[in-house]
Amino acid sequence: MASLQFHGNVNADIRYDISLDPARESNLFRLLMRQQLAIGTRPSPRLPKWWPKRLEMMGQVLAKAYCSMVIFTSLHLGVLFTKTTLDVLPTGELQAITDALTMTIIYFFTGYGSIYWCLRSRRLLAYMDHMNREYRHHSLAGVTFVSGHAAYRMSRNFTLAWMMSCLLGVIFWGVSPLMMGIRMLPLHCWYPFDALGPVTYSAVYATQLFGQILVGMTFSFGGSLFVTLSLLLLGQFDVLYCSLKNLDAHSKLLAGESINGLSLLQEELLLGDATRELNQYALLQEHPTDLLRMSAGRKCPGQGNAFHNALVECVRLHRFILHCAQELENLFSPYCLVKSLQITIQLCLLVFVGVSGTREVLRIVNQLQYLGLTIFELLMFTYCGELLSRHSIRSGDAFWRGAWWQHAPFIRQDILIFLVNSRRAVHVTAGKFYVMDVNRLRSVITQAFSFLTLLQKLAAKKTESDL
Repeated sequence: MASLQFHGNVNADIRYDISLDPARESNLFRLLMRQQLAIGTRPSPRLPKWWPKRLEMMGQVLAKAYCSMVIFTSLHLGVLFTKTTLDVLPTGELQAITDALTMTIIYFFTGYGSIYWCLRSRRLLAYMDHMNREYRHHSLAGVTFVSGHAAYRMSRNFTLAWMMSCLLGVIFWGVSPLMMGIRMLPLHCWYPFDALGPVTYSAVYATQLFGQILVGMTFSFGGSLFVTLSLLLLGQFDVLYCSLKNLDAHSKLLAGESINGLSLLQEELLLGDATRELNQYALLQEHPTDLLRMSAGRKCPGQGNAFHNALVECVRLHRFILHCAQELENLFSPYCLVKSLQITIQLCLLVFVGVSGTREVLRIVNQLQYLGLTIFELLMFTYCGELLSRHSIRSGDAFWRGAWWQHAPFIRQDILIFLVNSRRAVHVTAGKFYVMDVNRLRSVITQAFSFLTLLQKLAAKKTESDL
């Protein structure tokens, strides 16, 4: 029977084609939760059901100990590179200074990321649980539909690809001495003892390799989490827009409209490729509903009542999306502020080292990997923020696509309130100072290359003074 609801929290496959609308996912963040455990940012994890009751305390202690070890590894390498930077400053060697400073920034940000997500772990877990419970995995029953599973699939594939890219970049740097067959450490920093000694070399090498893996995992977690949440929210906006578009079709479906009448309405809403309106949806693809299957056993309430009830469901979904978007802003605003500063300085230093540094092949490959990951990470945050801002204010456009005027007497006040609220754009800011959008992308790159120009002038002056 066609439902007034979105089929959420009940049998998810009541009416739509299972090949186009797979079953509802019970956990949208399974991969991210495992990654969160791997990088030690869940000091109080949920233990699996098979974990013995008598060992629960031990499991919690081990989790907190692992989190502490992760934070200590990142921060102590940051401190060692700070000492290295201070040691090379009097020499005036800009390449050595920028190398040490780059790694200092990377490891201190890794420590910051670990501490930040540890402190926010309970809030993040509650946010994930709320989205898992309340998200709508497909649109309201009508003559066309979209499935939110595509957004989940995109987010999962992106998380895997981004995590592997980050790990590949840092591990290649970490194992480069082994590849070249020389006895040296992957990270050149100061130690208060002989790090190449026969006893200490293996332990120091393992610590640095573990630190490199933490860098890749921590950087990938923040970016993957932000992109995943953004894609899921964009998918929910698409579900809302398809539902608003089908409000009239939904009421006619429940009121007993003939199959021929519904087919004509379906052709009107779902136009051909040549005449279809472009960019109606950010991520999802619209499909025709199987009208014969959907019409079986339907109820016949008044059209006005059905239209109003469906509009109420759309309002509830819109409020859910806005609540999740506000929580996304609360979670990522401090993180994006530090991330934006880190990317600006790191981008400048990496470009300077790449332009003015030595021309060793392995070094160039490592620098290009770091530079590519840094630029792409900046693009991820700003582009997803731009998509959310632009796509979040299109509820009115979706509503006007349906035959709303036929039901105006039943929704006069409700639709005015809804349309006013629909103009509230979703923004993700960096510390409430500026919005993470394409303008921020341009300003960060501009600032980075301004610093680069300054460093190049300093390098040129030093070369002239040496001559």
